[in-house]
Amino acid sequence: MKLEPDMRALVTGAASGIGRDTARLLAKRGLKLTICDVDEVGLARVADELGDACERSAVVDVSSREAMAELARQVHEDGALDVLVNNAGVGQAGGLLETSLDAWDRVLSINLGGVIHGCHFFAPEMARAGRGHVVNVSSMLGYFGIPGAIGYSTSKFAVLGLSLSLRAELAGHGVGVSALCPGLIDTGIVRRTELPEGVDPESVQGPLEKLYRIRRFGPERVAQALVRAVEENRDVAPVAVEAHALRLIERFTPKLSRLLGRAVAWQNRRVLDAAKRSNHP
Repeated sequence: MKLEPDMRALVTGAASGIGRDTARLLAKRGLKLTICDVDEVGLARVADELGDACERSAVVDVSSREAMAELARQVHEDGALDVLVNNAGVGQAGGLLETSLDAWDRVLSINLGGVIHGCHFFAPEMARAGRGHVVNVSSMLGYFGIPGAIGYSTSKFAVLGLSLSLRAELAGHGVGVSALCPGLIDTGIVRRTELPEGVDPESVQGPLEKLYRIRRFGPERVAQALVRAVEENRDVAPVAVEAHALRLIERFTPKLSRLLGRAVAWQNRRVLDAAKRSNHP
């Protein structure tokens, strides 16, 4: 689907990172934006930057059915969306032994529930209009399972499956669906990632943030990949070399994929054990 000026788009999680840079790029392409996030201050900053391109800015928790229903009611007063970007999400570290049920509820309600709500409240109107494109932000951890991030990975695997199923369903209605699967992207998500109880944040987040900065792959490049996914109607769109590499490894050499997973498990255990010792001298 070719993006045209005055098309209407919704971007969730637009106050920072991938969502912010996606909103910026769509605005440059002439689209009219509805943006939402739970970060009121960051959202207001982005809305001011977008200027007249921002039709609506709303503080919305995507995990709330009622909040998303009200946002949809407002948006649909002007008709169906042309582009829906379900981007809002949170990071979460920890394996099964460290992840509480409350932590499971949080990551699934936002990363998966938010995408479900976006699709539920906006995609049917797009299908009735016979046009549009849905982008659901998954992750390279949506097809490559690693230990130490079981809740996050579960949510992103589910988003990938939802996207592929929805793509097949909406194909006959003129609506495309893409699952965007970024790799190591420097968005600041590491600092906001929920860690297991007893883990010293600086012992884990500091080295990871350094790695992400060295990687120098920013959210603006993910936004560019997202636009390409829409215009080329891609089903799964890995972003960054590691995401492409792991996609190929998982599909064509699954035994190597399992070996890599075990290596990551060993390394994660060393890091978490060291972080716990640092927090309890």
